[in-house]
Amino acid sequence: MADTSLFSRLQRLFSSDVIIRNVGGKRLKVMDTGRIQKYGNLATNSLYDRFTRLHKPVGSSLQYNPTLNYQSMRLQLYSDYEAMDYDPIIAAALDIISDETTSRNEYGETLNINSSDENIRKVLHNLFYDVLNIEFNLPTWVRNMCKYGDMYLKLEVSEKFGVYNCIPLSVYEVVREEGTDPENPSYVKFTLDPNGLASGATNTIRRDQFTLENYEVAHFRLLTDSNYLPYGRSYLEPSRKVFKQLMLMEDAMLIHRIMRAPEKRVFYINIGNTDPDKVEQFMADTANKMKKTPYIDQNTGDYNLKYNMQNITEDFFIPIRGNDASTRIDTTKGLDYDGTTDIEYLKAKMMAALKIPKPFLGYEEGVEGKSTLAGMDIRFARTVERVQRIIESELTKIALVHLYAQGFTDEQLVDFSLELTVPSIVYEQEKVELFTAKTAVAQQMVDNKLFSKDWVYDNIYGLSPDEYNDEKEAILDDAMQKFRISQLENEGNDPVESGISYGTPHDLASLYGNKRDKAVGPAQVPTGYDEKDPGRPIEKPQNYGSDKGNFSRDPLGKKGLEVEPAERPTNTNRVSTLEAANIKKSLQKIRNKKQILKEEEEDGLLSEKNIKPQE
Repeated sequence: MADTSLFSRLQRLFSSDVIIRNVGGKRLKVMDTGRIQKYGNLATNSLYDRFTRLHKPVGSSLQYNPTLNYQSMRLQLYSDYEAMDYDPIIAAALDIISDETTSRNEYGETLNINSSDENIRKVLHNLFYDVLNIEFNLPTWVRNMCKYGDMYLKLEVSEKFGVYNCIPLSVYEVVREEGTDPENPSYVKFTLDPNGLASGATNTIRRDQFTLENYEVAHFRLLTDSNYLPYGRSYLEPSRKVFKQLMLMEDAMLIHRIMRAPEKRVFYINIGNTDPDKVEQFMADTANKMKKTPYIDQNTGDYNLKYNMQNITEDFFIPIRGNDASTRIDTTKGLDYDGTTDIEYLKAKMMAALKIPKPFLGYEEGVEGKSTLAGMDIRFARTVERVQRIIESELTKIALVHLYAQGFTDEQLVDFSLELTVPSIVYEQEKVELFTAKTAVAQQMVDNKLFSKDWVYDNIYGLSPDEYNDEKEAILDDAMQKFRISQLENEGNDPVESGISYGTPHDLASLYGNKRDKAVGPAQVPTGYDEKDPGRPIEKPQNYGSDKGNFSRDPLGKKGLEVEPAERPTNTNRVSTLEAANIKKSLQKIRNKKQILKEEEEDGLLSEKNIKPQE
């Protein structure tokens, strides 16, 4: 009977080339956790191992032999990478790569998790941010992967809880073995040797070694060269040879400066008639008296006769004889060293191999403007994206193990995607500008009636007929959602729940058209206007010419047909009876209140007696 435990099922799940699930209809989703689609199977790849071809005799067939392949060269390469990491330029390059690969987006997230199932998204968010703590650990993992080409994580898995811990493994201790099972060529296992790779052969298992299954190890590897399979190639490998040349050139420059650069004095001493066999002793005694101090070993207190300070710091003493010039002292000039050009050449080659823009490392030469730096940034962003895709692939494997252990199966197991943040803002801005330009061109074509919308969808945006038909349906859904929101904001009505709308032009037209008949409601039609029986509405005789009729009191419009009488000319001097009566009343009131003055009265106000004579 087959073993149905969780770990047995995980072993069978990750023993195949790829994980395939049906996500609806005839659509399949493939999870290539081993990157088998990129480089194929190791056992069937004729380019898998250049070191095997170097060690095997001519005429022998290619076969998988872990004792003679790249395995035997790993320790040598790793020691070179360790030495390269002490160089400030290479160390800074590794730091920049790891920082750019794990940069955060505008929401402060390093890894973006997408899924149509909110439960799966929350489970994976808990895995990566709470359990694995990728915000702190992922930059270190990426740096080690770029340095060695490989990075191993041992996953602690439990049933119902999934991955609950991870332990980084040293690249010096892990061996990846493929093709060991003839019945299952895709079977992969890892051998962990605590004593290191140099402790013995890799195809034999000793007591202190133990084997890990494929689902227990997350193997981050830079798959950029099939010659290094089944391992990855270090990001530093293209610059390894140049780095050694650069170190030799820098050492040569330092030695030359120390040995040749200091100025030295030349003492020309007249020895007079000294015997030839005593000249050497005479010169030695003279030098000791003038300058030379014996070198004493500080550890033993003895003279160190093998150490000669003359070659570095001491001056030269030359004997002269006879009529030659008298004793004098000259100075020898230090040699000028111009070998820095070679060093700059090798340094430029190493930076080209690292693919890091010089301004990122503090070298400003060659940067003439912002456009040049932006172009460098975009090119570097593509390099970082290649590293990000490798990281995403292995993080996907960890997510699959976690979901499968928690009971997710079938299409739910692959219903997610992981994306790291794009490192370059300029790269994102170019995408936005491209979409803006496409939108402007498409709008002009449609407005000027040059092309149809279907042509624009097909040729400008590259959508298939099924895709842009789906987009048209989505636009209708957006319009319905927009109408629902406007009803909630303006009328306080939810059309989805009530089934009716308020305040639309159609509603207002129906409302005003039904005011003439009070018995007509908003959802009714006037009497006689029945859509099932079209034609002239039925008119009851008793309602004709009344308010209850279909055509009101004047159905024929008789009142509107009467001829208006012509206007007669009016007498402007004629006063109407009403006006004459009002004038008479007002005059009568004045007569009753005030006395009328008359000239006949001699003592009155108008009497001539009141006139004063002229003087």
